[in-house]
Amino acid sequence: MAKRVTAKAPPPAASRVDTYAADVLADRILVGPLVRLACDRHHRDRRDARALGFRFDDAAAAHAIGFIETLVRLPDTTDDDGNPRPFLLEPWQVFIVGSLFGWKWTTGRRRFRNAYIEVAKGNGKTPLLAAVGLYGLLMDGQTAPEIYAAAADRDQAMILFRDAVRMAQASPALAGRIRYSGIEHVHNMAYGLGFFRPFSREQSAKSGTRPHMGLIDEVHEHPNADIVNKIRAGAKGNLDALFPEITNSGSDRTSICWQHHEHSRRVLDRTVTDDRWFAYVCTLDDGDDPLADPACWPKVNPNLGVSIQREYLADQVSAAKNIPAETNTVLRLNFCVWTQTYDRAIDMAAWYRCPPRPPPAELIGVPCYGGLDLGQSDDFSAWIRIWTLDDGRVAVLPRFWIPRSTLEAYPHRPYGEWLRAGLLTITDGPTTDYDLIEATVLADCQADGVRVVAYDKRFAEQMAQHLIGAGLDLIDQAQGFQLSEAIRRKNELVTAGLLCHGGDPILAWMAANYVVRRGHHGVDMRPDKEHAADKIDGQVALDMALAVWIRQPATPAPGFQMFFVDGL
Repeated sequence: MAKRVTAKAPPPAASRVDTYAADVLADRILVGPLVRLACDRHHRDRRDARALGFRFDDAAAAHAIGFIETLVRLPDTTDDDGNPRPFLLEPWQVFIVGSLFGWKWTTGRRRFRNAYIEVAKGNGKTPLLAAVGLYGLLMDGQTAPEIYAAAADRDQAMILFRDAVRMAQASPALAGRIRYSGIEHVHNMAYGLGFFRPFSREQSAKSGTRPHMGLIDEVHEHPNADIVNKIRAGAKGNLDALFPEITNSGSDRTSICWQHHEHSRRVLDRTVTDDRWFAYVCTLDDGDDPLADPACWPKVNPNLGVSIQREYLADQVSAAKNIPAETNTVLRLNFCVWTQTYDRAIDMAAWYRCPPRPPPAELIGVPCYGGLDLGQSDDFSAWIRIWTLDDGRVAVLPRFWIPRSTLEAYPHRPYGEWLRAGLLTITDGPTTDYDLIEATVLADCQADGVRVVAYDKRFAEQMAQHLIGAGLDLIDQAQGFQLSEAIRRKNELVTAGLLCHGGDPILAWMAANYVVRRGHHGVDMRPDKEHAADKIDGQVALDMALAVWIRQPATPAPGFQMFFVDGL
């Protein structure tokens, strides 16, 4: 049996974790809104822990922090005698490590199983995770811990793993206690009955992994959820298993990274409850411009002046300003801005700030309008109803359909998740079942007294005739630049926080995909998308519903009904 490594405890970890949270909440440390919410969550949980069923274990937090600061060495930095310096954690790193190992259920089991950490490039998040892995191998109370450095491919997985190897080899207390194996390069570290090794797509094809820790690197580069799901799958019986993820911001809003980013945001803003999910997400505040104002840089670069320097960021900003092709890359990697490869037409930060949809009882008798965008082949079909309240709010309720062939053709998109959440309907066959949509539209119009919805006669003429036969009035809604006024009104509602869309993730994804093309004079606008895979059907249907509304007289005659159906 290997001799147990011991670590000297630093000052009480709880005081350092609590101090960071208190300093953030008192504005003594400059952070973005989601880090502030993370600290508020910690402060609130410390106050209410007993009622919530968990507690903060000061000794456990101190043990993990003490191991890193006392025994782990940074091989790239040396003291005056040429010896590798100890890994002295910055306050934000203390907060992360102390939270992961200090919070426990009252049963003594670890509280947090998953952790999502989003920080700008160069802030030392990979070495931090490597040090956490060494703690998991040597000191986390497991007889035979399996620790994996997981990434989308082996080369990326080896970056985190090599950091761990080099830190261990640079430490006099650890180097001789760990067994290293490999031919050209070390590919396995062993201690006692446990081991630490890289894990990638190639490794995931093998079965039998029972991870105690899955350290998931650069989640924004993962093409799908396979690695994340497979590294977690083997830990069913280990209630103390830990799966921290680190990443830069990304650009793909259908990715597993974006889904975890959004889940973290919802956990922090208390939209959802997930007591086993830790989140530390660096973001800028609304209105911050990192290309113009260096004062906001520390919000997303907590290691500024330590592992990343202002001169480096200034060079990156200069490149972003002078080379347009570099702008989005710099914003994404260095300033935690989720970018697209093009400019969005909708302010997504404002979109997410919009209030919730009013309860159904509040919408009874409120004027209701609709728009339907009929999809073809792999497109969505979207049916949107809006209610226009007297106080200026516009409530939005969407329905979406795709054919089963589309679900099968895009297995890595979150269509299955949306289906399970009841947000998406799958129809059998290679094309969408228009009969099902027609029946739903008719039922909704009759139930809600929908006043207006339009159709595009290019694609929906047959459905329009059927609905006319059912006693509804239909009007052809011209597309393209004819929607310009509706697009402006939608942006005004979003900016003013009056579009109550209910946070529907499909409609939000389509908002992120939505761009506009302008007419010759730059005034008129029409909806568009940059790539064929970027669906915007729900946003087009919303534009149509708004176009119908803004053309109506201020006080429509009682019982007046017209219906629009679009097949764009």
